[in-house]
Amino acid sequence: MKKISVEIWSDIVCPFCYIGKRRLENALAKFPHRDAIDIHWRSFELDADSNPQPGEGTLYKRLAAKYGNTEEWARQMSANMTEMAAAEGLAFDFDRAVPANTFRAHRLVHLAEQHGLQDAAKERLFKAYLEEGLDINDVPTLQALAAELQLPADAVTEALTSDAFAQEVRHDEYQARQIGVRGVPYFVFDDKYAVSGAQPTELFEEVLAKVWEEARPRPVELTGAAGAACDLDGNC
Repeated sequence: MKKISVEIWSDIVCPFCYIGKRRLENALAKFPHRDAIDIHWRSFELDADSNPQPGEGTLYKRLAAKYGNTEEWARQMSANMTEMAAAEGLAFDFDRAVPANTFRAHRLVHLAEQHGLQDAAKERLFKAYLEEGLDINDVPTLQALAAELQLPADAVTEALTSDAFAQEVRHDEYQARQIGVRGVPYFVFDDKYAVSGAQPTELFEEVLAKVWEEARPRPVELTGAAGAACDLDGNC
C-alpha cells in the first residue's frame, strides 16, 4: 500500500501546534484510510536564540516583553488560547509554564523517531510543557519523559548530553526556510498541499480526502462503439 506522507513543522512551546495536532488526529479518526497516512514531525524553533533561566520570569512577562504589551494582555491572550484548547480536550496551564529553549527537546524527538516513537514523544513533550509546567530543556526532566516512552536510557543520555541529532534539527529548519515556512504549525500533505496554522478539523478532513483521491485516480473509461456489457439491472 502506497503511503501518503504528512510532514508537520512545529515547536514544542507553540500552543497552536498542540491544538493543530489534535485537530489533525480528529480528522484522521474519521478518515477510512488512516493506515495509509505516514506522519513525520519536523523541527522548528520559534526563538532559537532564547535561553531563559529557571525563575527568571513568568511566561506572561516574557510574552509582554516580546510583543511590547502588558502582562494583563498576555494573560488574556493565554486565557483565550486555553479556552480554544479545551474545545479539543486539552488542558493548557500557562500559569505553570516554564519558558525554555526547545533545541534539546527537538533532538529527543529525532531520537524517538529511530525507535518508532516520534509521535508519542511529540505528544508527551507538548503535554509536559503546556499542561504540566515541566522544564523541557532540563536534562533530568527529559530523561524521565523518555523513560516513560521506554526509550533506551543510554541512547537518551548520549543524545541529551552531546550534539547528537543537531544536524537533523538544523536540516528540518533549512527545509522550512526553503519552502517558505514562517509560522507553525505547518502541514505538508504528500509534497503537494500545505496547510498553515491550527485549522479546523473539517479542513483537514477535506485535504485528506483530496490527497487520497488524487493518489488513486479512477480508471479512465475508453468508449467507442457499443460493446457487450451488463448493467446493474441485469440487462445484458
